[in-house]
Order: sequence, then C-alpha cells, then structure tokens
Amino acid sequence: MQLPNLKEARVRTKKEVVTKTNDYIISHDLVEIGKGKTYFVKTYGCQMNEHDSENIKAILEDMSFTEAPSMEEADLILLNTCAIRENAHNKVFGMIGRIKHMKETKPDLIVGICGCMAQEEVVVDEILEKYKWIDIVFGTHNIHKLPSILKTSMETKKLNVDVLSIEGDVIENIPVKRDSKYKAWVNIMYGCDKFCTYCIVPYTRGKQRSRKPHFIIEEVKDLMKQGYQEVTLLGQNVNAYGKDLDMDYGMENLLEDVAKTGIPRLRFVTSHPWDFTDKMIEVIGKYDNIMPYIHLPLQSGSDRILKLMGRRYTKESYLALFRKLKEVLPYSSITTDIIVGFPGETEEDFEETLDVVNTCKYDSAFTFIFSPRVGTPAAKMKDDVPLEVKNERLHRLNELVNQYSKEANDTYLGKVVPVLIEGYSENDPSKLMGYTDTMKLVNVEGNPAMIGKIVDVEITDVKTWSMNGKMK
Repeated sequence: MQLPNLKEARVRTKKEVVTKTNDYIISHDLVEIGKGKTYFVKTYGCQMNEHDSENIKAILEDMSFTEAPSMEEADLILLNTCAIRENAHNKVFGMIGRIKHMKETKPDLIVGICGCMAQEEVVVDEILEKYKWIDIVFGTHNIHKLPSILKTSMETKKLNVDVLSIEGDVIENIPVKRDSKYKAWVNIMYGCDKFCTYCIVPYTRGKQRSRKPHFIIEEVKDLMKQGYQEVTLLGQNVNAYGKDLDMDYGMENLLEDVAKTGIPRLRFVTSHPWDFTDKMIEVIGKYDNIMPYIHLPLQSGSDRILKLMGRRYTKESYLALFRKLKEVLPYSSITTDIIVGFPGETEEDFEETLDVVNTCKYDSAFTFIFSPRVGTPAAKMKDDVPLEVKNERLHRLNELVNQYSKEANDTYLGKVVPVLIEGYSENDPSKLMGYTDTMKLVNVEGNPAMIGKIVDVEITDVKTWSMNGKMK
C-alpha cells in the first residue's frame, strides 16, 4: 500500500524527467481478467481529467471489460475525481455514499477512486477511516499501472491504495478510447510549477513536464488520418510548454508545427497570462486553423490580491496582454476564470476585478467563491470575508458577466459562421449542435449527414449561453 504524502508532493528537484515508452504493459494473465464484466467511469473536473478517463476506459477494454450504459449496470465503478474546489470534493463523497448502498446489494461490485482527490493525503486518510469497503485508490501518476492495481485488489479482496507522491515522468503509448469521433484532447504537458497559493494542482499533478514534440505531432497526424476535425492541446499551463525540455522549443513552436499538419481546427487550454508571449500571439494570428478562442484566467483584478495569490502578473500587464490579443485577433473570443472572496479581499479589491471585467467584456467567465484546499498556503490565511459578502459579490459579478456574454453573442445575429457539427442537441433532439471557431454553442437546423463536418451556419437567434442557426 502506497499512501499520498503532501510534503513529498511539494518537492521539486533538478532530476531529469524520463520519457517512458514501454511502461504500459498488459501481461498475458490480465488480458481476459475483465471478460464478461462491465465498467463505468464517472469523471469530475477539467479537460485533463476527461482525457485521463479516456485512457482509463481504453486500459479496461484492453483487459476485456466492456463499458456499461449506466453505473447501476456496472461490475466496476471508477470515480475520476477533481480536487480544485470543495464543491467537487463534496459531490464525490456524496456519490460514494450512493455507491455504498449499491455495493450492499451487489457485494462483488468493484469500486475505485482515482484522479486528483486520490492524490490528497487528507482524502485518503478519510477513505481509510470511513470507507474501507472501497476496493482501489490510485492517483494521477500511475494510471498506466491500473491492470496490476486492479489484479491485486481482486486477488486479495482488500482495499488497495497505490498513490505516488512524486515529481513524475512522461508515460507514452497509453491507449485511449476517445469520447468523440471528431474532436480530440491531446496532452502536451503534465503538472505545474506555478504554486499559486490557492491551488492544489502542483501537489496532485506533480512538476511541470512536457512531452517531446515528435510524440505530439505524430498523435495529431494519426488523428487526422482517422478523420478528426479538431484537436485541443492540453496542459495545466500550456503556455509554459517546453521550458523544461533541453531544447530551444516553446509553445509558439509547437503551435506552429501542429498548425502545419493541416488539422482543420486547433485549440489549446489552459493559459497562464505570465507565460503568454508575443511570439505565441504572432503564431496564433498567422494560421487560420488556430482557432480565435483564448481562455485567459484573471482570478482577480486587484494587484494586492494577485500578489497574495502568487499569480506573478499585475492588472495592467494582464490588460496589456488582452489588448495585444485583440489587436492581432479582433474577431477572437476571450474567456476567463475569476475567484471571489479570496482571504483579505476588500470591496475596493473586488471593484478592481469588476473594472477589468468592464474593460475586457469577456465572452464568458467561470466564476467561483474562494475554496480553501488543505495543504495550500491560502488555506492558512485568515478567511475574513463573510459568506454573505462572498455570495453578494459573486451575484454582482455574474450579472455583469452575463450581460457581456449576451452582448458578445448579439454581434453574431444574422452572420454566417463556421460550425463543427458534433451531434444532436440535448435540449431539442430535432436539431443538431456544434461550436463556432470562437467556441460558441449553436443549435442548428440542418441535415444530420453533416455531423462531423465543419459547415457554414447562419445565426438566426441568440441567447446568453447559446445561439440558434440554420445551415447555408
């Protein structure tokens, strides 16, 4: 049993990151261990977690498990968890309680917890104390070892915790079962070394480590051969790509090389303003297949709060970057993340955030009340903003964000825009749905034969969060 250790997870050394291409192995005795059994993976959190789940599903199918249509019909349930906010934490433990009742009536049910919460010392301590009926717990560093982790649990019939608190290496050649036939996530790096004071990710995901460029380029080329129309390059801080490689090659180089493959649509998330270079902006403006959509987290508009957060940029430097992006990409859609009620935030600090929102008029924003994470510096700060004040500020912020989201969408009315048609609309199955190049959701009237294709759509109606349109 290997337990997570917060102190060890903080460590950063100059140890070389090793790229391993032969670490994922399915031994002969594991190939049919899941034969006749089904699995269900429930994912919480970010795009990185979604892509991890695609890897997990492929590994399970290499072991002859088949995917169940619902959790209730599965023989194996894995919760791939998120640690970024308390709300996600509570949802997972609520789901664990529900699954416990399922296990009481289905004793052979195998239950596992993985992802970022599994990397948290306090979470695993709680599992060992209150949820010993869970079968496996593994983290973000050893997904490729799932076959042996699962085998051990199935043989011993005991809780098997296998979580590594390490800086991490890069594991290539892990299989993937993609959720979409048209859009694909492509990891370009793992981990983060920014250590923003509120963020648990550097502890749960390890140090920043970039994949070698040729692995990424080959993956994109392979996706193109399979007919994929769009790839999104993933990382906790994609702009820092390559800084850890022993070569003069950064995010601007990777963006250009991936764009040159000819993939119809190229996106990237998530950006940190600190590492967004002029060269990156130049490359984005140079290639039509790099989508004019930028997610640029602000977190706060107050220099004082930004310093407490450890963000390493100022309000003015952020706005200067925003203006550069809009100058080169006037048609672009820019979205953001904002935290309300960080310890010590005054009304004046909050007004500075509103000032940035009024200046940038974001197309949309993910807004949150500060959520202390055990082990981070911010969790030790005096949380002196009353909850009612936090809620009131969040409400004011959201009203402003919604206003600008609707105003941004209004500019599309009557225009013809390219939309990648992905499938049928959830709210109206008689319509199709897809996204514009600027990441706007559109419900479309048109021919289902166009699913998986990029088509011209005339926007006929706009709402705050979506649009309606018809194919031209």
